[in-house]
Amino acid sequence: MTHTYHDLQQKCRTLRLAETAKELPNMLRMAESKNWTYYELMDQVLGYELDCREEKNRAKLMKWAEFPQHLTLDQFKLSEQSAIGDKQLNVLKELSWIEDHFTLIMMGPPGVGKTHLSTGLGIHAVNQGYPVSFVPMDHLVYILKTREYLSKSRTRYKRIASSDLIIIDDIMYMAYEPQDAQLFFQFIYDMYDKTAFILTSNKGPSEWGKFLGDTTLTTAILDRLLHRSEIITFDENQDSVRMKYRRALFEESGVES
Repeated sequence: MTHTYHDLQQKCRTLRLAETAKELPNMLRMAESKNWTYYELMDQVLGYELDCREEKNRAKLMKWAEFPQHLTLDQFKLSEQSAIGDKQLNVLKELSWIEDHFTLIMMGPPGVGKTHLSTGLGIHAVNQGYPVSFVPMDHLVYILKTREYLSKSRTRYKRIASSDLIIIDDIMYMAYEPQDAQLFFQFIYDMYDKTAFILTSNKGPSEWGKFLGDTTLTTAILDRLLHRSEIITFDENQDSVRMKYRRALFEESGVES
């Protein structure tokens, strides 16, 4: 019987059913002990291979997304912010806005949960099979500037450009040179109507012009980003979640000699 298992396993590998080849002996023994029909056995074999491939694909997409942390929607505390409620979060979880190439703009001061919410939505999308890319604005500009001569930037750009959802964190965090602003506009122009965006910023769209240094260019960018969009505004007076849950090295009673 071992010899028979080996022959079948080799045939599975030839057919590129690598995971099935590993598990086949266990599945055949299970089929014998439970008197599975041929249909039940085939269903188990093919179902197992599909599940393994889906898990491998999710792991690959998660790696390529380059999330800064594994922050899930389950960890996002709705009660500690007023930007969205249960109803709005459930709409976002449906992910139909990705298919419709929407832009979500999350605005608010540092530490209130913009990156957590955007990352959580990104991870949720990956788990549903969507290719996602997470990239800070300054690093995106670097990639755009160097993709012609750095292979690492070229590879990263291709993955970003092929994503169904692109998350750009800390957009307009600082002022950009005219050539950088032009590269960013060209990127938005190329991606327009091909992908969905999530943008996080502590500045409203009306302030972006002074960071790009070109009113006409900013108008053209906003025209594309705001065509189909939803703005999620975190309270300016909301306490920083990071500071609320910060970990300290010393006790707060003070320094003792």
